[in-house]
Amino acid sequence: MEYFVTEDSVVRTIWGKADTVLFIFAGAAAEFAVNKAVDWLYFTGRLPADPLGRLFSTVEYARRIVFADRAGAEQAIDTIAAIHSEVEAQRGQPIPAWAYRDVLYMLMDYSIRAFELLERPLTEAERAEVFDVFGRVGRRMGVPDIPATYAAWLPDRQRHLEQDLEHSACTSDLYRQYRRHLGPVRYQLLLQGQRLVVPAVVSRLLGFGRRSWLGPVVPLYRATRHLRLSQWAKTSLLPLEYRAQIASLDVAAARN
Repeated sequence: MEYFVTEDSVVRTIWGKADTVLFIFAGAAAEFAVNKAVDWLYFTGRLPADPLGRLFSTVEYARRIVFADRAGAEQAIDTIAAIHSEVEAQRGQPIPAWAYRDVLYMLMDYSIRAFELLERPLTEAERAEVFDVFGRVGRRMGVPDIPATYAAWLPDRQRHLEQDLEHSACTSDLYRQYRRHLGPVRYQLLLQGQRLVVPAVVSRLLGFGRRSWLGPVVPLYRATRHLRLSQWAKTSLLPLEYRAQIASLDVAAARN
């Protein structure tokens, strides 16, 4: 059977663990909030109404691409493209190409940042592999001007960070929704986790400051995450109705 992402790929390792996936989307949730195209996420009203549900919907599509066979992955990508085309038709204007690239760049960057935070430094070849997988996703969707190599992507990612981000009214509202849906304790955990993975420009726009009190906990978590206490801590990060979905991320990885 042919896969979109080979079975021995580091991308499967990255996306095969719930804690890594949660950090990927913690970082993306922060950067989404300050992206100049965040109003597109507000157009249907679904994101502010249910940010956690949208998170798990996005996770499901991403994992289908990473773990499915080639036909299944390409079908998932085509479905994502069709959903966005429908939103564009409803609004009567296209989503900017740079906004599509921004989303791909988030998946690339936070996949690397989250794994290196919780596991180990990636080699240059492994980082290039992450870039290649999501670059192929973008090209399948018809996103233009994706750099040809990981080395060429690095300065382009920095340009996007410098040009495409700002703090807006949507930023403030989205964080209010995060807090409302998570509750005050989990919301503070989200903020501390985001501080550990976001680039400096995102941290500055969100007023995060330089340090996270969660930082010293990470080495302890790495050493003890096989224990029941750490498993409980991970599943407690989100409300009860999402805990089964968190657990299923690891279960699905084990099956694959």
